[in-house]
Amino acid sequence: MSDFDYDLFVIGAGSGGVRLARMSAAMGANVAVAEDRYLGGTCVNVGCVPKKLFVYASHVREELEDGAGFGWQHSGELKLDWQTLIENKNTEIKRLNGIYQSLLENSGAQIINGRAEIKGPNEVVVEGESYSAERIVIATGSWPRLPEFEGAEFVKTSNEFFFLDELPQTATVLGGGYIAIELAGILQGLGVQTKIVYRGDTLLRGFDNEVRRFVTAEVQKKGIELVLENNISKIGKSRDGGFDVSLESGTAHQADLVLAAIGRIPLTKGLGIESVNLETNKNGEIKVNERFETNVASIFAIGDVVGGPQLTPIALAEGMFLANSFFGEHKPALLDYGNIPTAVFCQPNIGTVGLTEEEAKANSPEVDVYVSSFKPMKHTLSGRDERSLMKLIVDRKTDKVIGAHMVGAEAGEIIQGLAVAIKAGATKATFDSTIGIHPTAAEEFVTMRQVRVE
Repeated sequence: MSDFDYDLFVIGAGSGGVRLARMSAAMGANVAVAEDRYLGGTCVNVGCVPKKLFVYASHVREELEDGAGFGWQHSGELKLDWQTLIENKNTEIKRLNGIYQSLLENSGAQIINGRAEIKGPNEVVVEGESYSAERIVIATGSWPRLPEFEGAEFVKTSNEFFFLDELPQTATVLGGGYIAIELAGILQGLGVQTKIVYRGDTLLRGFDNEVRRFVTAEVQKKGIELVLENNISKIGKSRDGGFDVSLESGTAHQADLVLAAIGRIPLTKGLGIESVNLETNKNGEIKVNERFETNVASIFAIGDVVGGPQLTPIALAEGMFLANSFFGEHKPALLDYGNIPTAVFCQPNIGTVGLTEEEAKANSPEVDVYVSSFKPMKHTLSGRDERSLMKLIVDRKTDKVIGAHMVGAEAGEIIQGLAVAIKAGATKATFDSTIGIHPTAAEEFVTMRQVRVE
């Protein structure tokens, strides 16, 4: 009989925590999972799920406009009922919350509602109740970073964005990363006059530079105003109920909504990590090794709270790894973080896997780059000024495709398939010998033959 209340105590019921808890319980472990907000974590409640639903909503106006080129006509004013969108989104999120609850309960894991605080290497307290556990896993995720200028209290973040009482007429989005560009695209698509303020000279730092330049140009075609190499210095309330936004350049403008998307920080406040001297890095992320072990033998951590790619599938994989490590019949292989595909649901979408051109050339000068930019077939009739970009990075010595990037409709769907090929070590010759599906945008990836001349 165990000397502890639980074999495993998971703090946080996001994607990684739920996967770890329910799979461990299914393997026969006595498991508890504590959550003080909502089941499903950031992704389900204030992240990828509502974001993608809002992206769909923001496309409707363009689809109707594009229909004119195909002979479709519609009359009357097109009007968005913001409350209907919010209510329908909330209904779907509640449905997903229920699914997560059922998954945990059906596995045998116990859900404990409340904020968990670590009191010792094997002790957790929730709402005044103390629990002991052989292993504790921190899976609390991350939280939007807040700016520090005067008037920052007026700023909203992605947490509040999906629950706004009303849709603003004008909005300023601070930041140039994927969250900023996605939310700006949603707002503009829903009819909000939107401005992005970003301290850099090009959006999406860390992505392939050619992709960055291409997307920066494309989002401007959507009507989003870019204010680059600038920053907000202060915000004040204006007489009409909006906000006066002052920039470091000395200029100012008004906005009904100011939205900050300047990164996310690990959610460790009030967790009690100081009580066990848990080590963190300079960004506040909990330090772990390749097996997600902290400096305290009985405490582990996974997901956004440890840094690395802030992606739901990563947290899921890490949760599954620990479940198998703790209670599986065979110890799992270490996770491979190479060639992780990702998508940015800006408009047009970005899909990417593998190395950027800059990363590849930093490793070896013997790299071939294949690029194709074109107007999608749909827009030959719609008349919309939108282009797509496709790009392959090839190691000249091995002929292996080591990077694939796309900007265009359904880029994430297309890149997911290419990620399998690249993970399997496909060569450019393999791509070239693959028959394309015609007419599709995706076939461009198997028909590019000309190496880009520098």
